[in-house]
Amino acid sequence: MIEVFKTNVNKPAQAEQLVQLIQQTFVGYNANFDLEDCDRILRIKSRTLINSDEVIRLLSRMDISVSVLDETVAPEASQKTQ
Repeated sequence: MIEVFKTNVNKPAQAEQLVQLIQQTFVGYNANFDLEDCDRILRIKSRTLINSDEVIRLLSRMDISVSVLDETVAPEASQKTQ
């Protein structure tokens, strides 16, 4: 499972602290940030179902703005090239 979130995190040190917090709080979650993306992406991978609501609650308590990012695939990205 993969869940992608939009955040307001903009500092690498803050991102690293949050990754540690997420991975300590939710066993089996592998988290990382893409601060270069305009949405400052938090991506969480897990072999089990990801509890998005709990992740949002946890980060909101840390004054982080976070929401699930609805991913849509552009038509040209979904076509196979031959």
